[in-house]
Amino acid sequence: VIDDPIECVRPYADLRDREIAGFLAAGLAFGNVKAVMQSVRTALAAMGPSPAEFVGNFSPSRDAHRVDYLVHRWTRGDDIVALCVVLREILRTFGSIEGAVAHGMREASNDIGDGLDGLGRWAGGLDVRECYPGRRPRHGVMYFFPRPAAGSACKRLNLYLRWMVRRDRIDPGGWTRIAARHLV
Repeated sequence: VIDDPIECVRPYADLRDREIAGFLAAGLAFGNVKAVMQSVRTALAAMGPSPAEFVGNFSPSRDAHRVDYLVHRWTRGDDIVALCVVLREILRTFGSIEGAVAHGMREASNDIGDGLDGLGRWAGGLDVRECYPGRRPRHGVMYFFPRPAAGSACKRLNLYLRWMVRRDRIDPGGWTRIAARHLV
């Protein structure tokens, strides 16, 4: 056992749940480790026993109250609501986060950069104004979707990809469409 967000992901046997839990855990993996762990645990508890089911059926008007109180450093509850909407649309469009990342990759890709950039562009094109009722929409949700082409190192997304692609003592793996050689 290690004091690391991956410990919040490993308990999920279903790959779909692990994919959503891992994305959230890696996305919030910045700042004090104790605060990160608390934020990830609180968010996953709010989603119930199946994060994938929660996100797949997410409706801001019905479900926002389950996550809109969450705050992790500068990520506000409205950003988590918007994240749930973006992830819901990823699942509906690509079937999985893996499918969305793989969709952005070219055959000639030497690394995962094209896939991450495609994911970020696609997510940035979604209208999430409904997630910010009565407020001017922020772009806080895009913090979860950095783009290499915009100069980001995508550290948290690369951490997430490691968890999902590699299978070893630490990384639970499960993805099959992206090879470990593409990881950065």
